[in-house]
Amino acid sequence: MSDDDYMPPPIAPKVEPKPKSKISASRRLSLKILLLTRASEQLEAEKEVREENKVQYLGENLPPLQLSGLELEEIQKICKQLHEKIDKVDEDRYDCEAKVIKNNRDIHELNLKVRDLGGKFKKPALRKVRVSADEMLKALFGSKNKGSMDLRANLKSVKKEDNKQEKELNNEVGDWRKNVEAMSDMKGRKKMFDA
Repeated sequence: MSDDDYMPPPIAPKVEPKPKSKISASRRLSLKILLLTRASEQLEAEKEVREENKVQYLGENLPPLQLSGLELEEIQKICKQLHEKIDKVDEDRYDCEAKVIKNNRDIHELNLKVRDLGGKFKKPALRKVRVSADEMLKALFGSKNKGSMDLRANLKSVKKEDNKQEKELNNEVGDWRKNVEAMSDMKGRKKMFDA
């Protein structure tokens, strides 16, 4: 090795050590416990608020029933009113579900568009699948297609005799130089006219 080929070893980049946390491990643990207890308290408070809202809504929209001392016609009237309210609530619920489904579909489509724009969407590799003609027709038309489609039956069959005749013709013609020499004199022209 000559002096010109010598290369100094690469210099490793300086890795600065992570600064030590100013909070001790026990203090960090106590803060984590405080955060978790605070979060659980907030969850309990949210549950209570939801229950109160539910009771308030039911109190406004569904007053308590008093069926004692009512005649049969009045009870039937109350039942009809309850059925009407149930139908209305079912319609509202169905409408809300339809909106949620539509919004979920829109969100999915927008996510696909974002992936396409970002260029991160990869099309899956397609595999080759061997399918016979009958299976393909069955998949396309279902059980409607009764007859089978045999593609090989429709092919033209080649007879061996035809191949033999073609080979004999090629052998008669043979090399073109021999034919030219054979036909070059007057006898050759006579052969041509005789044929």
